[in-house]
Amino acid sequence: MAKSSSTFVCNACGNTTSKWSGRCEACGAWNTITEEAPLTSGPAKKTLGGSRGRATPLTDLSSSEAPPPRTSSGLSELDRVLGGGLVPSSAILVGGDPGIGKSTLLLQAAALFARAGLGVIYASGEEASAQVRMRAQRLGLADAPVKLAAETNLRDILTTLEQERPALAIIDSIQTMWADNVESAPGSVSQVRVAAHELTNFAKRRGMAVIMVGHVTKDGQIAGPRVIEHMVDTVLYFEGERGHQFRILRAVKNRFGPADEIGVFEMTGGGLSEVTNPSALFLSERGQPSPGSVVFSGIEGTRPVLCEFQALVAPTPHSQPRRTVVGWDGGRLAMILAVLEARCGIPFAGLDVYLNVAGGMKISEPAADLAVAAALLSAREDVALPPETVVFGEISLSGALRPVSQTELRLKEAQKLGFSSAIAPAGGKTGESGGMTLNQMGDLTAFVGDVFGAG
Repeated sequence: MAKSSSTFVCNACGNTTSKWSGRCEACGAWNTITEEAPLTSGPAKKTLGGSRGRATPLTDLSSSEAPPPRTSSGLSELDRVLGGGLVPSSAILVGGDPGIGKSTLLLQAAALFARAGLGVIYASGEEASAQVRMRAQRLGLADAPVKLAAETNLRDILTTLEQERPALAIIDSIQTMWADNVESAPGSVSQVRVAAHELTNFAKRRGMAVIMVGHVTKDGQIAGPRVIEHMVDTVLYFEGERGHQFRILRAVKNRFGPADEIGVFEMTGGGLSEVTNPSALFLSERGQPSPGSVVFSGIEGTRPVLCEFQALVAPTPHSQPRRTVVGWDGGRLAMILAVLEARCGIPFAGLDVYLNVAGGMKISEPAADLAVAAALLSAREDVALPPETVVFGEISLSGALRPVSQTELRLKEAQKLGFSSAIAPAGGKTGESGGMTLNQMGDLTAFVGDVFGAG
């Protein structure tokens, strides 16, 4: 006969037995033993079986809790991306290209948090302690009370963290950590998953914040299983071009603040310095207005950012025209070109199209459609737009211009930087224009006719 998986529990004392009896052997009570079905069904070694755990305390939606306390680092750009500061018991994953400045940023953050009174341990699996100290001396952080560790054994690191009880631990990087209970090489999917899981659980149980550095693949995604990004509370990407001094810290996931928030830094000889006005920085290298150059007023997270779109349209010597995009979505560029040809009768066949976002910025919001269309038409017709004009708006496949969110905030940022006119879709909530000349367009055909004299 098949063995029964049911268990028998005494209602008086909670004692569990494998068979029924009239009298409980633990407390001596009579007729208190009842049969209970197992929690799960299936093979005994693959399921939870009949063993029960502790009942979890439940609350309702009306329960209120105080917001988690935050510790400010002193870098306003870093605090902005984190949602206002570092939250205890949080797990943060930072990714970026090699050499972009992840270790520099985190060492600066570790020094600032340590000076603010937090106990900080910086565990490096890629560099020796002497190399980290050399970087700290170069950045002027040698006097910061940060404790260093050069170790890759996960068990040793967790033992050290349990003994020292720091408020913040920085792991550089998660791909170099290895657990001795996993039979695979460091950096493999299994090792990365186990290391991230153990560190995240340890941070939650001990009330400690942990920041993990993650390598990225050729596609720019964090290497390893995507389950790591689901484990942690915050995922940050450190972006930037090697040829530019600008660095952008972007939050793509944040359980304690707004996602898609950005912090802008400038790489200098003394480390990373924060940029409080990124719009002025991105437009600082803008010279005289030229065909193909258009200023776009965008929203990154909660802050408005102005940047420059540059387009070049030239006859192609090849049978297949080239479409090259830097800093924007190539598929959306193809859509804009198709709408211009189908709705406005402006063909781009036989023409190479190059589009670039100046300063190494990456734009993803659809509100940049109208600025891209203006840059393409300006380059194709060899006509420069007025120098003090900003453009924003979303283009639909029908050629209509759709209003975008936070129009008033975009206009205020443009006016702050000296722009006097704007081109935007009709129907947006503009609020007080503040002296700016606002040209509202209903569709793309009207925009082409009013701005470039054709349609």
